[in-house]
Amino acid sequence: MEGYFKIVDWEGFEWDEGNLLKNWEKHRVSASECEQVFFNRPLVAGLDKKHSQRESRYYALGITDAKRKLFIVFTLRKKLIRVISARDMNKKEREVFERS
Repeated sequence: MEGYFKIVDWEGFEWDEGNLLKNWEKHRVSASECEQVFFNRPLVAGLDKKHSQRESRYYALGITDAKRKLFIVFTLRKKLIRVISARDMNKKEREVFERS
């Protein structure tokens, strides 16, 4: 994973119905769980250079209110976080998160 950064100057969330459905059907992650990650600490985030060809994509490692550890891919559009995908962290991601 690339270097970390702080997510600053965002004002809310923008949701795509297709991504909402996909995240729920594939990984049983709800929109509210995704949003919780951005309000809870610690939050580890960075630029996903490999997948940023058309627009900048970022990743976030964080926890829900119920302490579920999630990996989220998102983009920023006009100060809104647009979640692209969300799933439980894998072992490597948990190790990075726990070191933060």
